[in-house]
Amino acid sequence: MASSLRELRSRKASVTNVQKITRAMELVAASRIIKARHAAQAAAPYARELTRAVSALATYAHVDHPFTVESENPTRAAVLLITSDRGQAGAYSSNVLRLGEQLTARLRDEGKEVVPFIAGRKGKAFYKFRKRDVADSWEGFSDSPQYADARQIADVVLEAFLTPTEEGGVDEIHIVYTQFVSMLTQRPEVLRLVPLEVVEDDDAPSDQELLPLYDFEPDAETVLDEVLPLYVRSRIFYCLLQASASELAARQRAMKAATDNAEQLIESLTREANQARQASITQEISEIVGGAGALADANSE
Repeated sequence: MASSLRELRSRKASVTNVQKITRAMELVAASRIIKARHAAQAAAPYARELTRAVSALATYAHVDHPFTVESENPTRAAVLLITSDRGQAGAYSSNVLRLGEQLTARLRDEGKEVVPFIAGRKGKAFYKFRKRDVADSWEGFSDSPQYADARQIADVVLEAFLTPTEEGGVDEIHIVYTQFVSMLTQRPEVLRLVPLEVVEDDDAPSDQELLPLYDFEPDAETVLDEVLPLYVRSRIFYCLLQASASELAARQRAMKAATDNAEQLIESLTREANQARQASITQEISEIVGGAGALADANSE
């Protein structure tokens, strides 16, 4: 019984230490997610206005540009997966990888070869474990991305897009990331970056509204050459910011669940230890009473 009581107390101490760690990680994630949400919200107006500018270029330029023209027979597609660098975030990375596998299967069914690009150690570990080749990968900034990180990724994938497929290039670029909806909801999304799929605002112009007249200086093709890479970098940066906020929210929720489970386990172990201690005390009292009774009977004889 004493051995069992010591074991229960040891398990309770271990669970208590784990609870302290998960509680600390929950508080850290909660403090960092505020900054991540503000960064994502601050980047949204710039991304929205840049999308409008690109919409105008794609609509009124009437120029055949590699970023806006569909390939007649696309054979290779790049897929950029944005995962996390660290664990303890529930199913955050698993959901992205699962959606990436579905996208890969669909592209292969269309007869396209998939070229993967990975952001985050979890995605790299997933592909390494399955011995799959990766065109390029990045890590170390999943919870606090900077524009320089997005530019580094964009330059590599754009170079692959501008390279002919006969020389190892790609015809399409898709990105799989997690959209931050709320603290309780983070939704994996797929976005095709190029050839350009411009998402217009929900509010369509009315018949009475005057549309602006666009003029391009020096010419539309030069403007497209400058603005479209900037648009792709901005979209990747926005996706990284959304993924960062989603990762921190998922980690906070996972650590809160772990802390609550540890609390329940501590209560259960405490009850078991109390019962074991009471049983031990009862047994000792019974032994003392029995010994005293036996001694009294011996003296009476």
